[in-house]
Amino acid sequence: MLQKCEGIVIRTTDYGETNKIVTLYTREWGKIGVMARGAKKPNSRLSSVTQLFTYGYFLIQKGSGISGLQQGEINTSFRTIGEDIFLTAFASFIVELTDKCTDEKKPNPYHFELLFQTLHLMNEGYDPDILMNIYEMKMLNVLGLYPVLNQCSVCGQSTGHFSFSIREGGLICHRCLDKDPYHYKLSPAAVKLLRLFYYFDLSRLGNISVKDSTKAELKKVIDAYYDEYSGLHLKSKKFLDSMTHFRNLL
Repeated sequence: MLQKCEGIVIRTTDYGETNKIVTLYTREWGKIGVMARGAKKPNSRLSSVTQLFTYGYFLIQKGSGISGLQQGEINTSFRTIGEDIFLTAFASFIVELTDKCTDEKKPNPYHFELLFQTLHLMNEGYDPDILMNIYEMKMLNVLGLYPVLNQCSVCGQSTGHFSFSIREGGLICHRCLDKDPYHYKLSPAAVKLLRLFYYFDLSRLGNISVKDSTKAELKKVIDAYYDEYSGLHLKSKKFLDSMTHFRNLL
């Protein structure tokens, strides 16, 4: 049975000399894998539509085994991302995180929209560090992680000076710092942004400007939280970190 879906290419794997297995994150069905026969041939009609990050409409032949990709229509290939090695590194992390965090055939239209908006804004020139941090914070619930960000994770107070405690799983106020001697000190700006990124609707994002020092605080806390609780070890994250280090040297 032929069915049409709206999707984004989040992973491709070579299969044989001429074929690809393409992982799509779709609006209708969530994550699915499809066989794209002949897609590695330069003159194949499936060659361009199966490139990583491509957003479009796909015609799928569904059957008892792996579904087959019959044809595709590109809506956008996010060209700016594809032409910039740094943006490619950020986008690669976003799609790998999506791939590792989501189950097959579990539709989530909100998550599809989040992925599309993140890549779209990155392609339009919005700060990729901030977009990545927002996406990471949004993905925590998908992983079954719920950091305490609206109050102190120890005493429940919502006022005070806050740090972040990996041990306690969220913000910790100045009254409770002795509960975790390894807490991360945070500026008020970093606390505000952590909350904003977690609760905020990405479609309302304006041009947000964040100091490099605040970005460093956010990265340290988010990375440490993921390292402790997510169980993920992404190749794209290692590559992105090395690219970011290189960029900072320029």
